[in-house]
Amino acid sequence: MIFINNLSIYAIPVFILIIVGYSFIEKNNVFDNFIEGAKEGGKIVINLFPTLLGLFIAIGALRVSGILDLLINIFFPILKIFNFPKEIMPLVFLRPISGSGAMAIATDIMKNYGVDTKIGNIASSVMGSTETTLYIIAIYTSCVQIKRTRGIIIAALAADFVSMIVSIIVCNFM
Repeated sequence: MIFINNLSIYAIPVFILIIVGYSFIEKNNVFDNFIEGAKEGGKIVINLFPTLLGLFIAIGALRVSGILDLLINIFFPILKIFNFPKEIMPLVFLRPISGSGAMAIATDIMKNYGVDTKIGNIASSVMGSTETTLYIIAIYTSCVQIKRTRGIIIAALAADFVSMIVSIIVCNFM
């Protein structure tokens, strides 16, 4: 444990020293390279801003509109077959869209039902086995300017769905 703690403390400074040392050996100007990288990063941020703004507006509208409750009522009879608790469903619907929204729901689940309960275990497993899929796809495809994302979205959401079902099955057996 002490090794991991020391590794985490010294990793970034050692990494920076390696980069500066390598640049010195190769006779590159570290500061100029840093400035060029910062300029490129700024351009990427400016290009991604409309995508992020659209996602944040969509997430806000989804939370306020009541669509989550409608989706829960529609899909609950189907998911009840898998012994899927209704309390987890808001997390399932929001996790592919918003990491912070999903974290807030998971925290609420932990407060209300406890961390060592079946519902708490399923929530933890869903959080650990899935990703903010739509957010990640929007960022990556926007960055490299890919327009046709239907196949990517279908495959990624299918993987999230399988992860959620497996999480429930595993937690039901535990």
